[in-house]
Formats: sequence, C-alpha cells, structure tokens
Amino acid sequence: MHRQLFLVLRDEISRGLFGATGALPKEETLCERFGVSRITVRRALADLAALGLVERRHGLGTFVSQDFSLARELPNLGLIDELLKTAMATEVKVIEVTQGDPPADVFALLKLEQAEKAVHAVRLRSIRNMPVMLTEAWVPASFAAQVSFGALRERALYEILMAQGVRFGRVVQEITAVVADPVRAGHLQTESGGPLLKLVRVMHDVDARPVLHLTAYLPPERSRILMEIPGESVNTLSAGQFVYDLR
Repeated sequence: MHRQLFLVLRDEISRGLFGATGALPKEETLCERFGVSRITVRRALADLAALGLVERRHGLGTFVSQDFSLARELPNLGLIDELLKTAMATEVKVIEVTQGDPPADVFALLKLEQAEKAVHAVRLRSIRNMPVMLTEAWVPASFAAQVSFGALRERALYEILMAQGVRFGRVVQEITAVVADPVRAGHLQTESGGPLLKLVRVMHDVDARPVLHLTAYLPPERSRILMEIPGESVNTLSAGQFVYDLR
C-alpha cells in the first residue's frame, strides 16, 4: 500500500499539483483520501524524501523539495540525432552479445527466413551510475558482421550498422507497459513486479528490409519517452494509433 501511495504522490509532484507553496496534504488528509493508516502514509513520504522529491519541515508538514524542477526538455531532434544524443549522454554496459534463434515475435517482425540466425545484444545505459534504460536488440546475421561485444563497448549499434553501409528508412515503434521480472529489475535497480515502460522499435533500411529489432525497458520514475509530431502528420500513423488487444 505504501508503494502505491508513493507512486501516486510522485506522479502528482511531477505534474506540479501542489501549487506555488509545494505543500503536500497533511498526513491525516492523505489517510482519509486513500483509506490507509498513518504508518503507510509516513512510509510513502519517507520514500519520497529519500529520493529528494520532498522535504519534511518540523511542525509545518511535507513540501516539494526546492531543488525539484518541473522544467522538461522539449523534443527537437530527428531519430538518428536522438540516438546519438542518447549514446553521448549515457554510459553503456554491454551485458551479452550472442547469436541464435530470436523469439517468435521478433522472428516474424524481422521477416527472417527459416533457420536464419540473428545477433542478440543486451546493454544497460546509465547516467552517473543510475540505470535509466535496458535494451535488447536483435539484428539479422546478414547485417551483423561487425556487431560484437567489443564494438558495442565503443560505438552505438546504429553507428555500427551505418558504418556497414546500412541506410535507415521506415521505423515502426510500439509503446506499452510491462511488469519488471527479477532479471530486468536487477539490472535497472528497481522493484521486481514494478512497472516498466517498454518501447519496441523495428528499423528498416531504405529498401524496406528490417535490419534491427530493439526493445527498450525504462523505469518510469527516471525516464520518459518524448515525441514531436509535425502538423502534416497528425492524421497519419506517424501520430500514433491506439491498438486494443482483447483476448
């Protein structure tokens, strides 16, 4: 319960819902609003304070930290420029590079031939030793001649592919949310069973051949996904589409 309360309050803080003073409701008010005990409220507030999001002022209550800023960076980069910026702004740890059979969904999206292999690369990106993104990439073996453990420590995957002569064309991506399994939670230093943003991106070359299947997992408390849609693309698939999978 305290974790759920923590998530709700963290979201409200990030949206600036506590006004100019930054004062959070009193403990008894939070107890009544969420139907929880004062112990639960105090544990949630303690977790927020531990992250530096709030500060407790004796006799006054709890306030949004003065160091917390609502300013958010606006998207103004193309895809390749964004990939370059991500590579430059983060430290990368290469966890695994192997060749094998991709899962059925990846196999289908990459349009692989029967028994065709793909290279699988798992990497962790961090900022000041704090993990912000775990990626799992699959590249058809025919495009992965230079994709290796050592190469990925030095260069971003898209740079390696471009150096091989790949020219990127159409990109299809999907954004969902998943539960963190113990392995991914361990890499991202978050709670097992907690929420993760999941972005699946399939990149094609200019000849419409799929050359890269990338899945990125991001802890929502540390990461966001920004998009900018030109006016002429608003009524196209480029603006995104809601898809409902009712099984």
